[in-house]
Amino acid sequence: MDAAYRIRRAVAADVDSVVALERTIQTAPHWALGDYVGALSPADRAPGTRWCFLVAEAASLIVGFAVGRAAALEDEVLAELESVAVADSVRRAGMGRALCEAVIAWARDQQAVAIELEVRSRSAGPIALYKALGFATVGLRKRYYRDPVDDAVLMRLDLL
Repeated sequence: MDAAYRIRRAVAADVDSVVALERTIQTAPHWALGDYVGALSPADRAPGTRWCFLVAEAASLIVGFAVGRAAALEDEVLAELESVAVADSVRRAGMGRALCEAVIAWARDQQAVAIELEVRSRSAGPIALYKALGFATVGLRKRYYRDPVDDAVLMRLDLL
């Protein structure tokens, strides 16, 4: 990744820029503003759930972000890579990989046994990235996504 980019924890002042960026990416999940705010305020969310909300910035502009979640399930912690998005202008520069690696490292710090994700079946680039990071395909959810309708490929990376 170019040294001109930096990844850091998101703060409340970043949320509007994250939503604006997300809206420019058709295949992004398009969360409500409150969902991003909630990822910053884990105490307001489900008990036992921890959130990781990161942004990538270049020249003080938010050009990417990632959201991860870890939840205690009985006697283990399972993490999920909820969302990763990178501005078109900086794609293929390693930022998506760096954001994913940062969430994976956070999941390890949370003692998660694995991290899972869903990705659009037609998203060849992200699927290739996830495979390169060690994720394996574990399932498929038919017609999971809307606008446009697409299947979700379920992927998992064992961390222990």
